[in-house]
Amino acid sequence: MEKDRIPALFGSNVFNEDAMRRYLPAEAVSAWRDCLENGRHLGLPLANAIADGMKNWALEHGATHYTHWFQPMTGYTAEKHDGFVTPAGPGRVIMDFSGKELVSGEPDASSFPSGGLRATFEARGYTAWDPTSYAFLKDGSLCIPTVFCSYSGESLDKKTPLLRSVEAVSKQAVRILRLFGDTETHRVIPQVGPEQEYFLIDKEAFLKREDLRLCGRTLFGANPPKGQELDDHYYGAIKPRVAAFMRELDEELWKLGILSKTKHNEVAPSQHEMAPIYSDVNTACDHNQLTMETMKKVADRHDLVCLLHEKPFAGVNGSGKHDNWSLATDGGKNLFAPGRTPSQNAQFLLFLAAIVKGVDDYPELLRCTVASAGNDHRLGVQEAPPAILSVYLGAELEAVIESIVGGTDYIDPEKRQMRIGVDILPHIPQDTTDRNRTSPMAFTGNKFEFRMLGASQSISGPNTVLNTVMAEELRQFADFLEDSNAFQEDLHELIRRTFLEHRRIIFSGNGYDSAWVAEAERRGLPNLPSTADALGAFLLDKNVELMTRHGVFTRQEMAARHEIYMENYCHVLHIEAMTMIDMVQHMILNAASHYTSCLCETIVRKREAVPGISLRVEEALAESIAHLNDQLLSETAALKSAVELAPTQTGPETLRYYHDAILSRMNTVRAIADQLETLTASDFWPYPTYCDLLFSV
Repeated sequence: MEKDRIPALFGSNVFNEDAMRRYLPAEAVSAWRDCLENGRHLGLPLANAIADGMKNWALEHGATHYTHWFQPMTGYTAEKHDGFVTPAGPGRVIMDFSGKELVSGEPDASSFPSGGLRATFEARGYTAWDPTSYAFLKDGSLCIPTVFCSYSGESLDKKTPLLRSVEAVSKQAVRILRLFGDTETHRVIPQVGPEQEYFLIDKEAFLKREDLRLCGRTLFGANPPKGQELDDHYYGAIKPRVAAFMRELDEELWKLGILSKTKHNEVAPSQHEMAPIYSDVNTACDHNQLTMETMKKVADRHDLVCLLHEKPFAGVNGSGKHDNWSLATDGGKNLFAPGRTPSQNAQFLLFLAAIVKGVDDYPELLRCTVASAGNDHRLGVQEAPPAILSVYLGAELEAVIESIVGGTDYIDPEKRQMRIGVDILPHIPQDTTDRNRTSPMAFTGNKFEFRMLGASQSISGPNTVLNTVMAEELRQFADFLEDSNAFQEDLHELIRRTFLEHRRIIFSGNGYDSAWVAEAERRGLPNLPSTADALGAFLLDKNVELMTRHGVFTRQEMAARHEIYMENYCHVLHIEAMTMIDMVQHMILNAASHYTSCLCETIVRKREAVPGISLRVEEALAESIAHLNDQLLSETAALKSAVELAPTQTGPETLRYYHDAILSRMNTVRAIADQLETLTASDFWPYPTYCDLLFSV
């Protein structure tokens, strides 16, 4: 029966605790659990026992190889597969897998981004098992989640700093909880639910678009007659072909233990969304990487292509990844859930004050975590939040905060009037806030929704910074309150002072309104509209001090990531510019020229057949297309020259050059080509149009 099939399917490709109990001795499972809960080292005898059970489970499920699955600084995942096959004498083999092979590996590190931490000839890198992440099966291999570091110990991946940040925020949050009399909580774990937006287009049309194949987005494309104006696609009936994809996607994700919960059509034509149930941040990051990979594989089996670029089509909504973030104790208590007693609400308001202060203290760093060439096209338009960081709390919480700051009476929803003081705090109902799609950081009842992330990016970076920012603010609060001789009075004053000093970051209005830009400037909030603007702030002293103080990054690791982010931005724009030049030179110029020739031939034939006939349409079209084609040739040549003159050394100047000199010329070339598309007969235009791409599935 269906009701029994899905629970049996869920996690069937994961070596989770249920599988461990079936394939490992009971004492090995207990020892593994003890290592996790108390941070103890996994000894070789235990590793051997786990490896043997893991191997037997994998072999029974059809696996032939194993791989250390890691997340390098590319933003994708990486894997090197080794067979279980081991020689056992002449012409014989056995299937073997040791604890040493489970715990560590040695892939080549030379070709992964290192930001200067490693020279090309310094090839050695190491992977080390992350025992907090379950191993899983994929494509006939046992995948073992690992961290990835260099020969000299520097982090070369996205998982290592994330795990460090989890420890940092847990340590400081537990200090705060002890002050409120909580002696039971031992760990606080960030919880994340990343909503994933994506586009589905027909594979045949995709293969005819060089820009989609090489860049993931359309570099050309005139707006179709119909876009998303009618809002008819949003939450609309799911088309059969898409429904079949979604059904298979759910089942593939469930096999991997991914809590895929919600699926629906998004606002733009051919755009959709999948949302999972919350899990701890480390698992959520692993699962989101697997989700993106699985989406592409399943789409391919349905003759579709899944586009994860932030803005694959101009003029309609782009795709984001809303990062729903909160903190929970190891006992399951959500620290951003308003309580039912004054003490619980005081604790809630303190954690709320910490995140408000953190966003105000480190807006540049948070902006850097979502900076990319793709996300630059999305932020600030069509339901994506602007690049200016602000916090949305909703009318009721803002009223509570204003009463605390001003020492005024607060009138609750039941019309009771009270003066909020040390022992009198209102009952704050959960989830009374409206939604604000233009808010970068919105409180939605018991969590914060960080809406700035791009659809294609790893969620590790943003969550690493969110965790560390929160750790720092809680550290400051704990240092102050632990020295207090009058806890209740000092607690109230701390909450009041924090909201007073950082209320500028709270904004509930329309983030798209041009007046907000001026208002944000008046408030002193940074506005970093592009990646070229944002990355200059990554290595601010306060940012480096933050990450090093909590042991999340070293200075060298921060500098390396800055180098990698700049290099990636320049490489993406370089590839896009070269693709654009290639498409123009080999297809668009020729197509427009061919159509012009046909028009001219038509004009000659008509004049010969019917002397004096009016040829206004043909002549006007031929003249307009010829003029635009001349412009396109000139502007493409200018773009090509600009690319050839681009600095070769990665640095802030190169970053700025690609933004100012290359991107602006690309926009000019596109504008001309898109105008040409509207004048050129469909039979002559060399690429599938937006109508073909957005309305063919």
